[in-house]
Amino acid sequence: AQPDRDPVKEKWMIGIMVSATVVKFVLMAYCRRFKNEIVRAYAQDHLFDVITNGIGLASAVLAIRFYWWIDPVGAIIIALYTMGNWAKTVMENVWSLIGKTAPAEYLAKLTYLIWNHDKEIQHIETVRAYTFGGNYFVEVDIVLPGDMSLSHAHNIGETLQEKLEKLPEVERAFVHVDFDITHRPEHKPKLAS
Repeated sequence: AQPDRDPVKEKWMIGIMVSATVVKFVLMAYCRRFKNEIVRAYAQDHLFDVITNGIGLASAVLAIRFYWWIDPVGAIIIALYTMGNWAKTVMENVWSLIGKTAPAEYLAKLTYLIWNHDKEIQHIETVRAYTFGGNYFVEVDIVLPGDMSLSHAHNIGETLQEKLEKLPEVERAFVHVDFDITHRPEHKPKLAS
């Protein structure tokens, strides 16, 4: 048996749901025009709302018109879609969250840029780049002459850091300057327990 229906409330429900879905669709279309990852994430969120609102509205209206059990089936479909959507989002973003190293080609590009930054750079000890969100954190160890003044060495390191941070893929760069390539590790190794 069908529960008692109020046609006025039914029209209000449909009107509100359709209005919200149309607004979300317009916002989705607007946000998709941008290249910024955050704004594109809003577009994805709006698309999710359009789909779930559409399923929710369709199942509610079909339940009112035909069989009561269509509404809970719609809720189950929304729940399954939500779980699948979130699982897909996690899998797409897990590598940017765990600090995956940059591809070898990008590290080679950084190495070339570092080596040609200043003629006083004698050696490049380390070049690391790992994901931080959609961009990279870059760590660089360079060797400069031991008799170079501190201010000159600092200027080379700082200008290299600024150059690296101007690259669109680099979130932050850290430049370590040393004067010797044959030295003990600078940090105490962890002892096995």
